[in-house]
Amino acid sequence: MGAFHAYDIRGVYNVDFDKDVAYKVGYFIPELLAADKVLVGRDARVSSPEIHEYLLKGITDAGADVYDIGLSTTPMVYFGTANYGFKASVQITASHNPAKYNGLKVSRENALPVGFDTGLGQIKDWIEDGRECVPAPVKGQVHMMDIKADYLAFLLKYKGDWSGLKIAMDVSNGMASLFVRDIFGDQPAYIYEQMDGSFPNHEPNPLVQENVADLKKLVAETKSDIGVIFDGDADRVMFVDENSRFVSPDLMIAVLGHYFLEERGEKGYVHQDIRSSKAVGEYLAPMGGVMNTWRVGRAYAALKLREIDGVFGGELAGHYYFRDFFYSDSGLLAAILILNVVAKMKAQGVSLSQLIARIEKYQNSGEINFRVEDKKGAMDAVRDYFMSTEKSTAYMDFDGYRVEFPDWWFNIRPSNTEPYLRFLCEANSKELLDEKVAKVREILTKQFGAE
Repeated sequence: MGAFHAYDIRGVYNVDFDKDVAYKVGYFIPELLAADKVLVGRDARVSSPEIHEYLLKGITDAGADVYDIGLSTTPMVYFGTANYGFKASVQITASHNPAKYNGLKVSRENALPVGFDTGLGQIKDWIEDGRECVPAPVKGQVHMMDIKADYLAFLLKYKGDWSGLKIAMDVSNGMASLFVRDIFGDQPAYIYEQMDGSFPNHEPNPLVQENVADLKKLVAETKSDIGVIFDGDADRVMFVDENSRFVSPDLMIAVLGHYFLEERGEKGYVHQDIRSSKAVGEYLAPMGGVMNTWRVGRAYAALKLREIDGVFGGELAGHYYFRDFFYSDSGLLAAILILNVVAKMKAQGVSLSQLIARIEKYQNSGEINFRVEDKKGAMDAVRDYFMSTEKSTAYMDFDGYRVEFPDWWFNIRPSNTEPYLRFLCEANSKELLDEKVAKVREILTKQFGAE
């Protein structure tokens, strides 16, 4: 039962969860979400067909109908949930994890995420308590449903003129392959476009730089203006500039401001997670963007964007959320909108690297992982040291701690699934950044035996 996490159910299939758990999750979802019909999609992982079989058996045994959309991106499930008025949906996927993983992403009405605190924990309790799954007197039916054309039509509404843009694209053998040719055409230089749930070329996680190496080479070889790489289930997307430099995904929140705040004139809240660069808010403020900072993960971000009626938002992990898209995230929509901005900038003589240079003002450590058993004690020690030696200008404590000072800031937060602390720091200079990172290493290694 180690597969139940803050955002979803996910783990190594037949180790952390199995077909029996998939069946029980399916059985309990209709009761949990008061749903008599459940939308279901799946990715192309090798284990997905078996999970699909048992999930559907559980749902129909509970007396609810299944509307099966077949192979799909995760955002396509969000679209189907909200657009057609489903009260419950499940996408079978392990997103960016390696091939041996799989999982279940559960959503409720309006494509709102169901996390551990909002329902998955209840299902876990029911399973662990041995609650029986008694088949209903009248079983539900399975209906095949094709929503691909509707979702594609929705995405194409946002497509701009990319005729002057050279694009390189790594589809990561993932679910974006369902749509890339229909959206981006034959113009881009593609690699790993064939859907293959064994991920033979690289793991479908673009945050790990070794997985982006082939895209960087492709950008250089084709002299492309931008490189685009999707994760396994196409809810995330990341980018490489024309010099084959990976662009930190939080900075792309600022790029999207040119579309929403500038071109469309939609002033208002823009969401970022607690790890995002200060440069994002500083860049968007003159456009009319008001930054809202909140916890990491879709289970929190999508709810928060809806709560504040934000225009759009994003996360360091490459999720981008849109009011236009039921306050949910879509890697394909984000790619379309960012390509629109980059194409217009190129027409004005501004390259992607030049645009990012306008945004990126600070030296950033990137996320550093420390293996620590006493996560709370270690976090408190780092916070207390700096707040006792310097005067802070801002303090947030809703996802670990983010403490800001006049010329630097840090975020330290616990992993939800592993014995790690995740530390990120940003400073006005490389020297100051190195000094602060070294001090944190010293505190965590000497006092807490961090590795």
